[in-house]
Amino acid sequence: MQKRILWVDDEIALLKPHIIFLNTKGYDVQTAQSGIEALESIQNTSFDIIFLDEQMPGIDGLETLSRIKAVKPNIPVVMITKSEEENIMEDAIGQQIADYIIKPVNPNQILLTLKKILNQKELVSEKTNLSYQQEFQRIAMDISMINSHEEWIALFKKLVKWELKMDNIKDAQMSDILQSQLQEANRAFFKFVKKNYEDWIQNREEAPVLSPDILKEFVFTKQDKKVLLLVIDNLRYDQWLSIAPMINDFYRVDREQLYYAILPTATQYARNSIFGGMMPSDLKKHYPQWWKDDTDEGGKNLHEHDFLKAQIKRLQLPIKSNYIKILNYQFGQKIINQFGKLNNYDLNVIVYNFVDMLSHAKTDMDIVKELASTDKAYRSLTKSWFANSPLFEIIKLAAKQKMKLIITTDHGTINVKKPTKVIGQKEASLNLRYKTGRSLSYEAKDVYAVDIPENIKLPSISINSSYIFAKEDYFFVYPNNYNYYVDYFMNTYQHGGISLPEMLIPLVELSPK
Repeated sequence: MQKRILWVDDEIALLKPHIIFLNTKGYDVQTAQSGIEALESIQNTSFDIIFLDEQMPGIDGLETLSRIKAVKPNIPVVMITKSEEENIMEDAIGQQIADYIIKPVNPNQILLTLKKILNQKELVSEKTNLSYQQEFQRIAMDISMINSHEEWIALFKKLVKWELKMDNIKDAQMSDILQSQLQEANRAFFKFVKKNYEDWIQNREEAPVLSPDILKEFVFTKQDKKVLLLVIDNLRYDQWLSIAPMINDFYRVDREQLYYAILPTATQYARNSIFGGMMPSDLKKHYPQWWKDDTDEGGKNLHEHDFLKAQIKRLQLPIKSNYIKILNYQFGQKIINQFGKLNNYDLNVIVYNFVDMLSHAKTDMDIVKELASTDKAYRSLTKSWFANSPLFEIIKLAAKQKMKLIITTDHGTINVKKPTKVIGQKEASLNLRYKTGRSLSYEAKDVYAVDIPENIKLPSISINSSYIFAKEDYFFVYPNNYNYYVDYFMNTYQHGGISLPEMLIPLVELSPK
């Protein structure tokens, strides 16, 4: 459809060659010789863009701009000016001009501005599609040939960044192709983990960074200054990339990496392992008073600060630690109001549970199912929450106090799509992505099964109990009321199993600006 331009200039006759040039390029150019005439024009005609002279008799360009925005705030306006005075440009930019051009203008300059503003989405879409098509075969080859934990991290980063690029274009076909490639990558990743995980646990020197390693290797080593460690439960890498630009105004990223969450990729195991600095079976052995198995009553993460203090003591570190768990908005506001108290500690740990609650709410609340119907929507919802959350305010306060900031999580999550049947004894665990118990019956092709839990440093809930972990985007369903539970849990976010977004999770070190 032909784009319509309004060009406002008191010397419009001198611009006739430019207007003729734009007509030949397919643009419909209408003109106005004053601000008043421009305001009358926008009341009667719909325009795609306005070129506005800054210096005009009567009401000048800045005043005209203000009045245009008052009645038609969404029309992009390009200011054309002879002046390069900083205050004029600040006024124009403050009123949200789309761009500005310094006189004298030339036709190609005008054409470039039009394409940048009016055709940006189409140009970005075309460029993104072309770039991904060129990369597709290379990624497919990588998936089939990768054989190290470092290569999987590099590939996953690449795939997630393509996902975020696809969010900005409207090409369902290309998005579907990328999703198919992500599924292919998850299949290969499951096989890789199934083959190597036990070796990683038995021979830690050959293993990637795992949950028990991160405090010792990346947090305690930063104690030359006050450190704020944010553990955002259930934060995926794509969600981190979605909120990172907002943090950029206050912190610069010194190091962004992914580490491997242990199995099961569930809070009870992974987060206790982070704070205790040990694998779960060792935590149960050394601290039986704090550890709870799946079948035990009561909260499974009530002793995280105890585990943290025990690890600090075990490593003989002179660190005074503080631990805070934020479960709701009101308590987050309380921490903001009392933020000054955090200066009394070398290490402040804040566990923030909103993202985990959001993923669980999608299972239980229809409105959240609609708001987070896809990964793209889930990212958008996370971004919207973060922008208005107490957590963001806490980060701003930490920057003012010049605290070192480390952001991480305990595990990610995946949108489950494929049910697989499982049968177990009454005491079997309830999680949809992993099961532990006696006499488990399952589809062998859909799981990574571990008959001897100690081989991967997991506790046994009873004699002869084993573990199974779901692959890719599968979820476990008991045969009883099978169809009901398939419908209930289909397309919900779950964790505990083996997939790229569950296991490869962010660990980011930041310094205040």
